[in-house]
Amino acid sequence: MKDIKQLSVSAIQNGTVIDHIPAQNLFKVITILGLDKIGSQITFGTNLESKRMGKKAIIKIADKYFEKDEINRIAMVAPLAKLNIIKDYNVVDKMLVEVPEEIGGIVKCMNPKCITNNEKVNTRFKVVDKKNVSLKCHYCEKITDQEHMEYL
Repeated sequence: MKDIKQLSVSAIQNGTVIDHIPAQNLFKVITILGLDKIGSQITFGTNLESKRMGKKAIIKIADKYFEKDEINRIAMVAPLAKLNIIKDYNVVDKMLVEVPEEIGGIVKCMNPKCITNNEKVNTRFKVVDKKNVSLKCHYCEKITDQEHMEYL
């Protein structure tokens, strides 16, 4: 008898698949991308088996392709995520998200006294740890780790 591979999440005709999201961060990705507010079909699964991660989550978004700033948002909560671009049910491009060297306008500084929390100044951070994602504020130099990140 042949091994039958079963898809845990159904295929999409056109759009993007975000794979290798840490299972516990699925809803963070949905929130920071504003996926709860778009009209496209969205399918997601969590606690799916993964050889590399143990448990992972996946999101499939029909008719949606992401811009660079959106990909940077994904990298903040899922630094090992992969994006698969789908056209006519086929994967036409694959890319790993990459945590950039610097990030701005995505995360709030956790220092209540920081100028970015008291005046109309966009946040700017230097990424000090790409694996566990921690950020150093350009203005007050306070370190914000992934556990304390608040998204704008």
